[in-house]
Amino acid sequence: MSSGGFSRRNREGLLDAVSVGFFLMLIGLLFVINTNLVDEITNFFKDIVTVNVSTWNVMLPKPADVGAHMVVYRAAEQFSLVWGVFLAAMLVIRFATESRIRKKAENIGDIVFWFGAAYMVQTWLIDKAKWFEFWAWIIMVLGISLITRAIVLAVARAIKK
Repeated sequence: MSSGGFSRRNREGLLDAVSVGFFLMLIGLLFVINTNLVDEITNFFKDIVTVNVSTWNVMLPKPADVGAHMVVYRAAEQFSLVWGVFLAAMLVIRFATESRIRKKAENIGDIVFWFGAAYMVQTWLIDKAKWFEFWAWIIMVLGISLITRAIVLAVARAIKK
């Protein structure tokens, strides 16, 4: 047994349940705040076309008018920011409840990704309406997130030795 009379496994299960619950509440809240979000998402998908992006005839999906979907982009940014803040709070709880380093490292990597995603939505979709540049940056943010996770694990292992 450990802190609070719960085993580590039970604590992790409780944190996972809280995360799922908060995720569902956040999704619902986004639809409440953005009353026309369903229509905007529908319009976004109706606007998708395929475009040739290389001399090798590679076709990728893209909205015909990238700048016409600001409501969808703002909802994505809102989600990313709030989810990032929630994950930061969960990280504090993970340290307080002595979660495994693997879970803490995963949490830190996720925080990096979601705050990075929020920044990229604002910069590349909302401010500049650059679709493929946005996705290139998201891939880079994902890489940074994974590297961050690996660094945290490496540092923790080095400290443990």
